[in-house]
Amino acid sequence: MSTDSVFVHKVWNDNELSKMVEGGIPYPMLSDTGGRVGTAFGVYDEKTGVENRGTFLIDPDGVIQAYEVLTPSVGRNFNETLRKIQALQKVRDNKGGVATPSGWKPGRATLTPGPDLVGKVWKEWKTDSAKD
Repeated sequence: MSTDSVFVHKVWNDNELSKMVEGGIPYPMLSDTGGRVGTAFGVYDEKTGVENRGTFLIDPDGVIQAYEVLTPSVGRNFNETLRKIQALQKVRDNKGGVATPSGWKPGRATLTPGPDLVGKVWKEWKTDSAKD
């Protein structure tokens, strides 16, 4: 979603994104020309009429679980966004009974939250991170 019109999105997809992602972006791009959604999320700059780059990961209950806001000139890392989504799903699927350490990826070990983990995260994380 951006403050660009749907027509600008179409041109951008057809002339730029489709060259970077085969077939173009596989999801709809939304237009927030008035900045109403950006204002609600605190990323709209009324002075410039542009939204900062905001990524908001919202769970099925409508709760923001993670967000990242960057200045418009700084690009995002989709692989990191996907990793965060996968980590959030893993934790949700396990009803909070697991924790994903820094840099966790699917297939890697998770941690069991609780008093026994205190002071030992580094050991668990270091052991598992050596697999990458």
